[in-house]
Amino acid sequence: MEIIYKENAILKMSPNNRPIKKVNPGTEVVFETYDCFSNQIKREDQPFSSVGWDKINPATGPLFIEGAEPGDILKVEIIDIKIDSKGVMTTAPKHGVLGDIVTGETTKVIPIQEGKAIFNDKIHIPIKPMIGVIGTAPAREEIPTGTPGAHGGNMDCKKIIKGSCLYLPVNVPGALLSMGDLHAVMADGEIVICGLEIPGEVTVKVDVIKGESLPLPMLVSEDRLITIASAETLDEAAKQATVNMHQFLVEQLGLPIDEAGMLLSLVGDLRICQVVDPLMTARMELPQWILDQYDYQVK
Repeated sequence: MEIIYKENAILKMSPNNRPIKKVNPGTEVVFETYDCFSNQIKREDQPFSSVGWDKINPATGPLFIEGAEPGDILKVEIIDIKIDSKGVMTTAPKHGVLGDIVTGETTKVIPIQEGKAIFNDKIHIPIKPMIGVIGTAPAREEIPTGTPGAHGGNMDCKKIIKGSCLYLPVNVPGALLSMGDLHAVMADGEIVICGLEIPGEVTVKVDVIKGESLPLPMLVSEDRLITIASAETLDEAAKQATVNMHQFLVEQLGLPIDEAGMLLSLVGDLRICQVVDPLMTARMELPQWILDQYDYQVK
C-alpha cells in the first residue's frame, strides 16, 4: 500500500507539478488530506478571514500512474474514506448564496459521534463522507484546486463516496492525480461555500483505460451512472452534463438521438453539485438498470 502524506499538498493542478509517487496501474494508494482550510481553523473564535486564500482547498499529490498517456482514461475506484473526529464550518458576508444576508463571520466546530455530525442538541446528521476536490492535471494551463473543470477539480459532487468509481481524463503523461477537501456530510449546492470540512484519508485504486471514449468526468455508483460538468453559469453546467449523458446513450448504448433525449426526460435526474465555486457544477444521473437492460458495463 502506497501512502501520500498531506504535507505533499498543491494549490494548483498543473502539468508542471512534480509527482510525489509513481505507481503501476492496479495499485492501491492512500491520500492523507487536510481540510479545505489547511487544518488552520481549530476553534470557533477563528473566522474564515483568518485563513489566507493561498491556503484554501489544498489537494494532496500528485500521483503519477505509469503507462497513462494523453487520451487515456484514468479510473479511480474509491475504496475507503476515513475522517477525523470533528469538522468545521464557516460563514462570511459576500460569500455563498446567502452572502448578502449573512452579516458576520461565524465558525462552528462540529463533532462526529457514532456516525453522526452533532450539529446541535436537537439535530444529529448521519455522515456520508465524500471527496470535494479530485482531478488530474490539465494539458497546458494551471488551474487552482478550488476551481472545477473538465479535469475534475473542486466539483463538490456528494456522490463521490466510498464504493463509487470516478473516470477522469489523462491530459499529461502519468495523469498526475490529486485530491482533498473531504466533507463528513454535504448537501447539494454547498450554499454557504462549505460542507462539514474535515481532515482524513482516502484509499483509492487507480487503473488506466486505453482506446475508449467516455464523456468525462464520469462517475459510477452502486445504482447510478453520472456525468458531471462545470461552467460559468449553472444553466451552462446543467446543459453540458445533459449533453454528455446524451452522448453516452447514443455512442455507448446505441440509442437513436431523439429516443436518447426522450429517455433522459423520463429517467434522467438533473441535479446541482455546487453553486459557490468559481465555476458552477451540475450532474446528470442515469439509473443503473438502464445499463443492465443493454448488458453494458463501464470498464
